[in-house]
Amino acid sequence: MIPKYLPIFNNRAVKHIILTSGRAGTKSSYAAIRTDYQTVSDPHGSAVVLRKHHNKLRKTVYKEMIRGINRLGISKNKFTITKSPMEITYKKYGTTIYFSGSDGIDDTKGIIDEDKPIKLVVLDELTEFFDDGEGEDELSNIEATFVRGNSSGFQMIYLYNPPKNPNAPINQWCKKMEKREDCIHIHTDYRDVPVSWLGQALVDSAEAMKRADEKMYRWVWLGQAVGVDELIYYMFGDRHRQKPDPNRRYDRIYIGGDYGQQNATTFEAFGLDTYRKKFPGLGEYYHSGRETGKQKSPSEYAQDLVEFMNELHEQYDNRVFYIFLDPSAKGLAEEIRRATRAVRLDYQVFLRDAENDVALGISRVQKVLSFDIMSVSPKQEYAVSEFGTYEYDKKSIEKGKEVPVKEDDHCMDAIRYCVMGVWKRLKYWLPNDETEEIDVCDISRKEVEDDEYL
Repeated sequence: MIPKYLPIFNNRAVKHIILTSGRAGTKSSYAAIRTDYQTVSDPHGSAVVLRKHHNKLRKTVYKEMIRGINRLGISKNKFTITKSPMEITYKKYGTTIYFSGSDGIDDTKGIIDEDKPIKLVVLDELTEFFDDGEGEDELSNIEATFVRGNSSGFQMIYLYNPPKNPNAPINQWCKKMEKREDCIHIHTDYRDVPVSWLGQALVDSAEAMKRADEKMYRWVWLGQAVGVDELIYYMFGDRHRQKPDPNRRYDRIYIGGDYGQQNATTFEAFGLDTYRKKFPGLGEYYHSGRETGKQKSPSEYAQDLVEFMNELHEQYDNRVFYIFLDPSAKGLAEEIRRATRAVRLDYQVFLRDAENDVALGISRVQKVLSFDIMSVSPKQEYAVSEFGTYEYDKKSIEKGKEVPVKEDDHCMDAIRYCVMGVWKRLKYWLPNDETEEIDVCDISRKEVEDDEYL
């Protein structure tokens, strides 16, 4: 483990240990080693590892605890390791590491170990307890559940990457905890870790982001609460406004669609340029019933989309269109199915409900802009305009949340849908990022399984 963690490893006097970091700060590795060591060093003390949601345990903290056994140099044969229930038990003492989510109040009550009381509680991805749970109140209830039966040596370790907003509730909670005599807060980043441990490629990724967008680098890699710009896509500039090459052929064209009845309906089209590793904007459809005074029906919008795709196909000779549509636009989706089946097309069309995680989608659009992967065509004039005005609500920032202003955001929604839809391809064009791993072989198969061919 890195030197910063050595002073606390055998210190049982501190009850609350908060570990924060930027990416690759090794806090999870430390927590795994410390938790495994708890079971082999104390014949009378077990441990529990919690995340807010059950479905994230196996691929994260459970695997990390098994890696920790290897790092301690202990044979796995000395443990009983089971997946159902998810537990790791040291055979010699019968001390156990339990794993649980905290989706409901009853999730943790059944873990109380009468013979080997819980001496260590590890809460991973603590932000989830504030974003999806009761925050400080939930943490207090968890402490009260497991502290019973412990005369001394009880500890809780909290792990998280700080949100960029200093007003976020978890950041305010941390400041409050720092004032307690029984709490210590240690912050690390990748610069605290030997390069030989991380690999030069990871360090190069951090430096690449620093050159592209220093503010994002300070948040992502250094773990600093850098503050939230009101302008969401502050990195968007002249370099992102590029005319697409009219002579380039695109095998796949991706379209994000946002639907409104009185508000605007827009379709934003992008080409997948695998040779240059770029995602250039190709064209835009935009109609606002309120602004034009003419309302259009879903069937009319569907026909307009077919004409829009025909124009793109004629120019770029693509074989496939992938459409990621506003998930609430069920009526429009049905009309698109009808419109594409009613005529003979020279291309295939796949339709999918867009993934509508706003915060994650914004983060991903910011990344492809920061690293100049995505550009916007001059033809996408409404999108260009919205990039310059799309903002967070000031009052939401002050309250520790980032909520976009729901005005003139139709192109931004459509582009976010599109980027989310093609993310499994775009992510490989970013500098190495170990936080989001998928199997490359799954990409084409997944597109066939999840998309609906019209």
